[in-house]
Amino acid sequence: MKFLIVVVISIYCLIFSSIEVKAQGVKNNRDKSYVEEDKLIEKTTLSESAPDSIAKDQDHNQLNEVVIKSNPSLLKYGANGTIDVNVTGTVLATSSSVNELLSRVPNVVVAEGQISVLGKGEAIIYLNGILINYERFAAIPVSQIAKIEVISNPSSKYDAEGKAVVNIITKQNIESGIMGSASQHVTVSKFAGTSTNTLLDFNYSKGKFSFITNYGLQLGKGRELLYTTRTRPNPDEYMKSVLTTDWRREYNNYSNFGFGLQYTFSEKSYVSLAYSGNIEDLGGKVESRNSITNNTGNSFYATDIAKNDVLLNQFVNLNYNLITDPKGSSLFIGTQYSNYNGTVRDFIEENSLVDENNIQKYLKNNVGSTINIVAAQADYSKKIKENTKLEMGAKYSYATIKSGTDFLIANAYDMIFEPNDELSSDFKYNEKIAAAYFTFGSTLGEKVNFSVGARAEKTNYDLYTNANGIQKFGRSYGNFFPNVLLNFDFSEDWKGHFSYVSRITRPRYQALNPYVIYQDPFTTIEGNPNLLPEKVHAFEIGTMYKKFDFKIGYTYKIDPISGAALRGDTPNSYILRSLNLEKEHTFFTSLSRSFNVKWWNSTNTVSMNLTKAIDDFYEYATGPVKPQIYLYSNNTVTIPDLFKVQLLAWYLGDKSYGLRSDNSRSTVTLGIERNFFKDALKLNFTANDIFYKFMVSGDYEVGQTQIYYHRTYTTNYFKLIATYSFGNSKKTNYKKTEIEQSENNRAR
Repeated sequence: MKFLIVVVISIYCLIFSSIEVKAQGVKNNRDKSYVEEDKLIEKTTLSESAPDSIAKDQDHNQLNEVVIKSNPSLLKYGANGTIDVNVTGTVLATSSSVNELLSRVPNVVVAEGQISVLGKGEAIIYLNGILINYERFAAIPVSQIAKIEVISNPSSKYDAEGKAVVNIITKQNIESGIMGSASQHVTVSKFAGTSTNTLLDFNYSKGKFSFITNYGLQLGKGRELLYTTRTRPNPDEYMKSVLTTDWRREYNNYSNFGFGLQYTFSEKSYVSLAYSGNIEDLGGKVESRNSITNNTGNSFYATDIAKNDVLLNQFVNLNYNLITDPKGSSLFIGTQYSNYNGTVRDFIEENSLVDENNIQKYLKNNVGSTINIVAAQADYSKKIKENTKLEMGAKYSYATIKSGTDFLIANAYDMIFEPNDELSSDFKYNEKIAAAYFTFGSTLGEKVNFSVGARAEKTNYDLYTNANGIQKFGRSYGNFFPNVLLNFDFSEDWKGHFSYVSRITRPRYQALNPYVIYQDPFTTIEGNPNLLPEKVHAFEIGTMYKKFDFKIGYTYKIDPISGAALRGDTPNSYILRSLNLEKEHTFFTSLSRSFNVKWWNSTNTVSMNLTKAIDDFYEYATGPVKPQIYLYSNNTVTIPDLFKVQLLAWYLGDKSYGLRSDNSRSTVTLGIERNFFKDALKLNFTANDIFYKFMVSGDYEVGQTQIYYHRTYTTNYFKLIATYSFGNSKKTNYKKTEIEQSENNRAR
């Protein structure tokens, strides 16, 4: 049913939208400027490190665009393959979190804590052109977001970390006054229960001084359910494990907060100071049930974990911006300090039934971790002439990570807890990264413009852990990342582009830490200190004809980072661990079409990707390679002076890529919205994932063990949102700029 709905919507819109519909008072605009309703959104090229006059001076590589004027349209296609996704006034704005918002963006896939762009792989997250970590990303209020840029071919100015870039651009303004909003979300789910999300935003500006602050608080319940089977069919060592893990989360205090100050010396320079942070106080419990059958008989293990996890993240930024000449050249200097403090105080109760004997024991898992990152960066942009620009910059960062894990075990008879040295460990990691880049862009005649650049990075790190014996690692390596972008302006209606980019993905800090995350007596999650960085080479060719956007590409990965359940030291134990495969090939193609009339906006995408992963080290069983289909349709129908109805549907098909297979999943979301009191009050009701088909599942075979998994999230729910806006200004003057921080992105 859901497949037919999505297919019908997508085919209908792609075929019939080719008929040019001209509504009264609506004019298609294909010049180099943005449409009128987007004047409040500053378009940045690579960062927002310059004042307004510089932000409006567009990089020539991004001038050729097909802009679809609507009320408002969801998408704009950039000539270099970039997609601008409007959030304000669309179904995306009803999201309770940025994570949920991105799951509704075309060509973006969110699952299992990872954000990926179809055909490219895992993406890194930027906020107003500046790289941020996952915790910062999760704390951004949706009410502040104006649009999302999906950059599939990032230039050398973007940090080399990540295969694609998702740039979140917040609402900005230039007039003095007061502006604020208060929003209350109530979400009801049969699967998880009820949760609330309260968001407050306030902006003030007068003269040369600007101030902005925000606070968000999430309370209630969340849930995630994982069903896993592990089977060793070999009769000599036969084993079948049926494991169910149920995370029943209690959000005691999920809050984000921040404030920023900016002082503008003149039209050419300003300085800004910002502080932000978030708290994740997580309670609830994890219920694990594991039934094991082997050649010796049957056994059953029930594990209940009482969660008491608290994470505090804090960030401080100090930045200076200066326009250096009348042409608009600019200088940016920035510093940032990031601090992460996490504690875990879990109480674990185990009940085992083995050969009709009941065994009961208790464990305490105490973890303390600290991450500190200090970074400094300088960027200089020199506009040589109207269509020629040289950009260069340098960055240095220093990260220190420390964690200690203490496991205590007691039996049910005496309840005397004693340390367990096998599960306990200490971890220390120090890393220094120095980077420099340049990008040069110009034109070749009237129809071709280009950008060439390179980024060089030098990494030094040392690692210490006493898990599984004392281990020490130290390494120093350098990397060079060239990139090329060509844009072709064949005619007013026909544009094209070619790109080559090279990237790197370093392992997250926690993925390197071999400390134990306990699930049950036979299942743990452990880091891998031997992980190598993943290197990527990506090619893409694309064209835009009128309102159609088509692209085709190829991505080659060396040492791709993956993960699997590997056999442990005992016959029935398994360790979930990140690992490096040998290589991976991905071919992809995509066709998109957006159109609008006065009362109906529609965005539609059809994509296909074919991936083959290769590895000989971990004894994966190889299987077939099959293409994966992706369908997306987002439709908004506006009834003037009454309400707005929004329908979003997407389908991600089955995928087989040699070493494993993923099953299909889909979502259909329906929303209705009405404004009151001259748009000061907005009410929205949303039914998300109506058919409850967003479930991540698949299978693979590694080390003679067949593994099947099925993960269910809290995606099927009803939500009511009330938002009240106030103030005497429609704009804010504050513009926060932070330095690029790939190290922060790995602090999770």
